[in-house]
Amino acid sequence: MVEGRVFLSRLLKIALEGCCGPANITLPPSRRLSHLKPAIENPIQSADISVRLCPPDRLQPKPEVSALQFGKYFTDHMLKIEYHKSAGGWQQPCITPLEYLSLHPAAKVLHYAVELFEGMKAYRGVDGQIRIFRPELNMQRMNLSALRAGLPQFDSEQMIRCICRLINIEQEWVPHSEAASLYIRPTLIGTEPSLGVAMPESALLYTILCPVGSYFGGPSFKPVSLLADPRFVRAWPGGCGDRKIGSNYGPTIHIQKMAESQGFNQVMWLYGEDHQITEVGTMNLFILHLDDNGERVLVTPELNGLILPGITRQSILDLSREWGDVRVEERVITMGELLQWHNSKQLLEVFGAGTACVVCPVGLIQYQNNTVHIPTSEQKDPFFLRCLRTILDIQYGRVPHKWARSIDQY
Repeated sequence: MVEGRVFLSRLLKIALEGCCGPANITLPPSRRLSHLKPAIENPIQSADISVRLCPPDRLQPKPEVSALQFGKYFTDHMLKIEYHKSAGGWQQPCITPLEYLSLHPAAKVLHYAVELFEGMKAYRGVDGQIRIFRPELNMQRMNLSALRAGLPQFDSEQMIRCICRLINIEQEWVPHSEAASLYIRPTLIGTEPSLGVAMPESALLYTILCPVGSYFGGPSFKPVSLLADPRFVRAWPGGCGDRKIGSNYGPTIHIQKMAESQGFNQVMWLYGEDHQITEVGTMNLFILHLDDNGERVLVTPELNGLILPGITRQSILDLSREWGDVRVEERVITMGELLQWHNSKQLLEVFGAGTACVVCPVGLIQYQNNTVHIPTSEQKDPFFLRCLRTILDIQYGRVPHKWARSIDQY
């Protein structure tokens, strides 16, 4: 334990260490919370980080890139930062060997799902430098999730610095491959041992790392099939579908398994009587189609509270507007529209986007009695592939870009 720390409850035996970072997601006015400034008590100080390295005999062998599976292998160290309201707020950040957490049986995270997380990646570039992709967006989104979950907020830039320190220590875990990366999972949980449904007065912010290959276990440009069943809803207006909290994901597992049992890769989540398209599995969705004048239009569901404001989503929108050869729309999309575009031969591409998969084409959608074959991979110059290659070029340093931040700059 770090000397001088104040621990208020002997029931909580958590070895803590810490990291930090920033973020700026553009949200529509209805979802914007910029007027709610983070109430940060005793801000995290990355300069005060404590490091306890794993003994040499406990270091794990690095898996081969070909053996990587998403979320299976974890690195030797983790970052932990404890929060205690009565102790003034955030405590000293620590990096320690990867270890189990010790929680009181009444910890709020275990009873009321008072927790949230983020998904980021570090990439080893063609020049050997290790970069992270738009981390400020992840940190802003994480703070918005914390606000909704009643958990303490933190200084984004300081958190990014702490995460970069952890990655520096674990840099040999960043795959020497352009087909793999190091997944970063910052997590914030309520640890106060109390059964009252209220904001926790103690919390733990930690980060773990794992090397990953392709999310779907194969080439990311292999089209996936989707089951669109309006009986199942992922999120609803006024809920927290636009926040990255665990309670958004657990209830989807059974439906995902049901889709797989019917031969589909993922679920297309619909909402409302008009069957609005929201997300695909854990990805944001894009549709490229022709309008009645033959102009190409890239459309994606608007940020109306039903979907997660994805970093890859925002990047595709930014790139598309910069390129200027498609009209970009963020609005409500219904299955009726998609079927109309398909029947009139105006539907060109459907693809998902997210940190884990980057960009993933869709080849088929099963919706009620309709089997919709999507010609995504049949296009002469697929738009999804252009997005994928451009983002990968930035992430792996083939193209210098402000979105890719070297961990050495911290």
